[in-house]
Amino acid sequence: MGTEALARLAEERVDHRFKGLPPDADGLTVGELAAQRRNLFTGGFATPVLALSAERLEHNLRLMETYAARHGLAFAPHGKTSMAPRLFQRQIEHGAWGITLAVPHQVRVARAFGVERVFLANEVVDGAALRWIAAQLAADPAFRLVTYVDSVRGVELMDAALRGARRPVDVVVELAAGEGARTGVRTEAECAAVADAVAATPALRLVGVAGYEGEVPRADPERVRAWLGRLVALAVDFDKAGRFAGLDEIVVSAGGSAWFDAVAEVFAGIPELSRPVLKLLRSGAYVSHDDGHYRKLTPFNRVPEEGALEPAFRLWTQVVSRPSPEQAFVNAGKRDAAYDLDLPFAQVVRRDGAERPATGITVTALSDQHAWLRTEPEADLAVGDWVGLGLSHPCTSFDKWPLIPLAEADGTVVDYVRTFF
Repeated sequence: MGTEALARLAEERVDHRFKGLPPDADGLTVGELAAQRRNLFTGGFATPVLALSAERLEHNLRLMETYAARHGLAFAPHGKTSMAPRLFQRQIEHGAWGITLAVPHQVRVARAFGVERVFLANEVVDGAALRWIAAQLAADPAFRLVTYVDSVRGVELMDAALRGARRPVDVVVELAAGEGARTGVRTEAECAAVADAVAATPALRLVGVAGYEGEVPRADPERVRAWLGRLVALAVDFDKAGRFAGLDEIVVSAGGSAWFDAVAEVFAGIPELSRPVLKLLRSGAYVSHDDGHYRKLTPFNRVPEEGALEPAFRLWTQVVSRPSPEQAFVNAGKRDAAYDLDLPFAQVVRRDGAERPATGITVTALSDQHAWLRTEPEADLAVGDWVGLGLSHPCTSFDKWPLIPLAEADGTVVDYVRTFF
């Protein structure tokens, strides 16, 4: 990745754009503030403030690096989770092949910070975006981008926008996860028609097949493995038909954060093809994990012998109202906390430097700037207490915070993670 662009992140000035940071840090650069190693609880940070655990982040990065290597998988974690170039860098340092992204704007962010390999898990039919991609490929021989195609019409639009491009755009045919699922080609016959359309244009080069098993209707292990088997069979059929002639490798890609164990199992059985196979896994939520949705869905629950991810986020809030023994309010709401899948989880209470479990405290609702807490008789909670909340899920947690403190277990803030949504 581009070290100069990453270094410039440390030169950004701290000001009113970045909520939760110490007001007296205004005017400092991010690098200067990080060098002060302030404490999250005593260093002037203002609630609400979202923090990432430095130790848990590192644990998760190492665990997925080890998992992918153990199973012979290349890894392109989905960057739409964090949209944080510094985390992209950490992921690549931990063995990632590249970064998966969902829309062209996200690719622009990645390219601004020197990401050299991008898997774009979407069909792109916007002419302006395609011309920008073509310019990036022409300007940088080291840049590789692979993107979906899922229709003959899409191929025609891509061809029209890319005509005359110096390098063809690499594409994979997206196999839909089933009837009524999200994007992708529904049948193998239609996949062949899309592949034929790709072969007819010099602007595109077919390099493999891909899809997202997380969209399998009524997903269970049997249905997910069956769909993954279809994906592998499609790659085998395309190869037998000579569709991958002239390639250095064939891309077969799947893998969200809920079924990567099934991906590893089925991809291990990919037969020998005419070219080496890049078995590309794309899970992204692992980087921070969470305390709700992915805690329940993670494949490590099914294969505990392979390790366990750790939730790295905690949203620190403060009690601003205690109107009755059964109710309290903290100063973080929908503007600060993920709430699309689960409400936040009250985990710990801090008072006078001492931390204890948030016994008898439950988040029952969110307003724009408040969380509603139900308090049982055993709850010891007073105005001014800090309450640490666990969150679910990562993709709608990162996007609410443009600059996130990275804190060690004792509260020492050692860095700041800049996001670009």
